Amino acid sequence: MTLRGKLLVDEPMSRHTSWRVGGTADYYYIPADLADLQMYLASLEPRTAVNWVGLGSNMLVRDGGIRGVVIAPLNALKVLELRDDGSIYAECGVTCAKLAKFCQKNELTGGDFLAGIPGTIGGALAMNAGAFGSETWPFVERIRMINRLGQLLDRAAAEFDVAYRRVSQFPDEWFAAAYFRFAPRPAGKGSNIRQLLDKRNDSQPIGLPSSGSVFKNPTGHHAAKLIESAGLKGHKIGEARISEKHANFIISSQKTSAADIEALIDYIRQTVKQKFDVDLETEVRILGQESS
Repeated sequence: MTLRGKLLVDEPMSRHTSWRVGGTADYYYIPADLADLQMYLASLEPRTAVNWVGLGSNMLVRDGGIRGVVIAPLNALKVLELRDDGSIYAECGVTCAKLAKFCQKNELTGGDFLAGIPGTIGGALAMNAGAFGSETWPFVERIRMINRLGQLLDRAAAEFDVAYRRVSQFPDEWFAAAYFRFAPRPAGKGSNIRQLLDKRNDSQPIGLPSSGSVFKNPTGHHAAKLIESAGLKGHKIGEARISEKHANFIISSQKTSAADIEALIDYIRQTVKQKFDVDLETEVRILGQESS
């Protein structure tokens, strides 16, 4: 069978990341659907490196780019349906915001927090993304994985080791879709998506090129508070700067390089460690090679 997706060669990752930085990917594949992705993965050489990008938030691609292939399921793996048993099936390219609205439309409760996550279901599953005190995995029943051979495997949620912003991975398997379970919305109780988004907009630099929260919250601390207490709000390295509105956000500009952002991340970690003896762990994934 013939592949139906779109293959781009030497594709600038700055076009696909929310920081708008990063070098080129050797190959960038946009599958036509899940069956097409199965065929594409099966066609790859066994040692080909495979990475995924959704909305491009929560990731930093280095200036030297990404070797191997990048899979882009956004607007491709987009099946979202309410099943007869009351569960929701969502493919990995569905945005979290779309799932939140789908829950609202079908009078289901618990999914409003997803409206505040600037990513896809695949990314939310990979890191147990959360917002407003809720996380993704408590609502997951089953996972549909896809492996390097293009085979689909269904796994129970209990097979994964899940913690704060961390999910165990099976070798050479990736999240293709998930089955979610949300409770029926009680009579007379409306959605609070609008209020949650207003709260987010009041506290975060929405509309500026960032990648969401850069660091995880250490146990007993808030990363943003530590960074602010260290006097780092507004600090710049190169053309990357710490947001004055929310200290756990780094803002880029048209002249920013990935190296600027990574240097600022390292500086924040060193400063917080020196001042408070707290180790900050990045929530952002750093991918690719440094510029030669």
